[in-house]
Amino acid sequence: MTLMSGGQAAVATLEAENIKYAFGLIGSATMEIFDALYDSTDINYIGVHDERTGVHMADGYARASGQAGLFLAGQNGPGATNLVTGLSQAMAAFSPVVSIAGALSSAHLYRDAFQEVDQNAIFKPITKKTWTAPSADRVPELLREAFRNALAPRMGPVHLNLPRDVLSAQCNYEAGLYPPAYRNNSVPAGDTNKIKQAATLMSQAEKPVIIAGGGIKNTAGHKQVLALAEILNCPIVTSPGHGDAIPFAHPLNAGQMGPRGNLVASRLVKEADVILALGTRLGFNSTFYSYDNINKNAKIIHIEIEPTAIGRFFPIEVGIWGDAPTIAQQLVNSLKLLTNRSVADEWTSKFKSERRNFLKKRDLDAPLTNPIQPMGLFKTLRKILPKNSSITMDAGTLCLQATDALNFFEPKSLFTPLDFGLVGFSFACGLGVKLAQPERPVISLMGDGGFGMTLSELSTAVDNGINTVTIVMNNKCWGAEKAYQRDFFNGRYIGADVSSPPFDKVAELYGAKGFKVDKLNEIPEAVEAALKSNQPSVIDVSVDPTALYSFRRDSFTHRGS
Repeated sequence: MTLMSGGQAAVATLEAENIKYAFGLIGSATMEIFDALYDSTDINYIGVHDERTGVHMADGYARASGQAGLFLAGQNGPGATNLVTGLSQAMAAFSPVVSIAGALSSAHLYRDAFQEVDQNAIFKPITKKTWTAPSADRVPELLREAFRNALAPRMGPVHLNLPRDVLSAQCNYEAGLYPPAYRNNSVPAGDTNKIKQAATLMSQAEKPVIIAGGGIKNTAGHKQVLALAEILNCPIVTSPGHGDAIPFAHPLNAGQMGPRGNLVASRLVKEADVILALGTRLGFNSTFYSYDNINKNAKIIHIEIEPTAIGRFFPIEVGIWGDAPTIAQQLVNSLKLLTNRSVADEWTSKFKSERRNFLKKRDLDAPLTNPIQPMGLFKTLRKILPKNSSITMDAGTLCLQATDALNFFEPKSLFTPLDFGLVGFSFACGLGVKLAQPERPVISLMGDGGFGMTLSELSTAVDNGINTVTIVMNNKCWGAEKAYQRDFFNGRYIGADVSSPPFDKVAELYGAKGFKVDKLNEIPEAVEAALKSNQPSVIDVSVDPTALYSFRRDSFTHRGS
């Protein structure tokens, strides 16, 4: 036993959790934690400028590493409330973020004290679990609970409030409690009879399709799903925002499905007689909950780690609760035992031809003109970005187009806020991704409005040597909203235009590298220079402000035919 303050015990517990990076914003409410971090040789502290963007960094780190991301909000009250958007995004994406905030001293509760707010009530609906530590000796226990809950299926954010008096109080800390002693490392396998039933159904299908979702991407289960697709000669479509679940170059990859996906992948799901939904909820972004986007007569095999998600939106033929890659391998093993299984050669041959033609047409149709058109920009990026690039994106129409217009060659290389539709995510997320994947180039795509929200974190990137490349698609407007006003409100524009500084010059003022691109043929040189600079870099790209696209639900009635 070692006598420590609550703050020292917190840091000792974080060290036992093997935390490598702590993102945070210093504040008076948690000085005991920051003082203890000063002495830590194991934890690298990354100080940020805003709690929201700091959580996005922790979120990006968590998604890219498969470990928990940690954020420390140093202040109670406003420091805590600033966490809401970031944690809501992490919750929607099932990202394991552990958030810690200071809290009012226990003696000041319910007295309308300075910066008093009910932090438990705020965080309870947007986290898997929220606690407030009642005493210093409980801090290690509750931190262990936080990490255990965040990383348990289905993963997600948790939040711990640490009152000032709890952090300053003394307690006896018991060393040697490490994650294997209190964390489950196993995953559930599928029921054997259900596996046989699903394998038989897939083996008899004439038009089978596998939908690979976050349950494959987040577990790096691409090898298992590819083995399954290959034994069936079956096309794979990916759910929106998870286009990197399998490598782009695999011949059975159809790309992203749904109203926001490509026409080839969407057609497959609309015509399939058997659909294997593997680690996907078949929710809003994939289907709009509508048979307009999925074959009503298809037999659905639904595999999910969260049992309540199975059959939630569409009736199913077989439901299997369990870990997606584990069940994919079980299906492979079961199929190998079936001597009478069919192979959907005609269906898949037609798909491969259609896919090749689609990709060829995508390149041929991309306008290589100026002012720069989004599809011309994306074609150029497809040619020049290194194949091991990780790409982060914002919401908004330009980024929504890019999710299926760019190619993702190595799994865990696409990071989006599409589950929450968040603007201002990409740059901050990219900083976290880069720390988790230092060997990869990290490219962050966002609009000028979103970058304007978060550019203060350029100093975080510079101060910590986090060398990402941010491509700002500058169309001087809130593009999605302006498209809605044009297409649905007779061009009655209000609040749609954005006045932004020259972001290349702003980057230079922060000590980063800045590049300005006005013509499409300038893109390759700028990107190459940014990647070689070994500095945080911003490329301000002038995009045609009239190239507006509606992404409202009622804009998709014409698609997919």
